[in-house]
Amino acid sequence: MKVSITVENIKCGGCAGSIKKKLLADARVESVEVDIEQGIVVIEATENVHDDFSAMLLKMGYPKSGTTEGITAAKAKAKSFVSCAIGSVSNMVNK
Repeated sequence: MKVSITVENIKCGGCAGSIKKKLLADARVESVEVDIEQGIVVIEATENVHDDFSAMLLKMGYPKSGTTEGITAAKAKAKSFVSCAIGSVSNMVNK
């Protein structure tokens, strides 16, 4: 089953890499594609996991578009920048 989730705060390839790594660690996930420009995460999974992965993305700092506001959005944005930095460093080390 393919699930598309539009999220906030995807800034770069490091963000995309962090998202892919985290989601692919879940046994239900077969593949993950991230469209950085559009902020869309497409997950191919063995079952309908939209809510589970929306929650997982939120915890990583990538809230589903249109669902966060105020302090929650600020926290999510801060988490996404940390994830972005980690992904960028990881990409440099793995080259």
